[in-house]
Amino acid sequence: MEFREMYEKFWKELGLNKKMVVSSSFENIVTSRTMSIIILNENFYFQTDKTLRKYSQLKGNCNVALCTDTIQIEGICSELGHPNVNTEFCEAYKKYFPNSYNRYSSLKNERLFHVTPTFIERWKYIDEIPYIETFDIINKKYMLEQYIGV
Repeated sequence: MEFREMYEKFWKELGLNKKMVVSSSFENIVTSRTMSIIILNENFYFQTDKTLRKYSQLKGNCNVALCTDTIQIEGICSELGHPNVNTEFCEAYKKYFPNSYNRYSSLKNERLFHVTPTFIERWKYIDEIPYIETFDIINKKYMLEQYIGV
């Protein structure tokens, strides 16, 4: 199957927002937390306070993982500045997570992060048969294999 066609289908199925677990690590310590995620242009966006542990981990190691339902995503995370610098993010965040937007987005220590996915793996069930679907984004490769579990 063609990578681009299946990749576009994946993003349509994923939607524009999710609560996702974001995992980060620094100096051999891994932490995870549930975050409110905005999905724009095949990328993930979230905000956090620059005084929190997760911020220092993200600054120390740009490799992150996100997880929701049966989907695991690996990616590279970068800081974009204060959330208010990104109008598209703010509009979506206000629409999908209004309480978080109103409570946190205007605070001076809030920072917006962007995750560029590099690898996506999803368990799919087709006619109750388990499959593992993978997107190697860097190499533009798609694979769907039935899980045998030998």
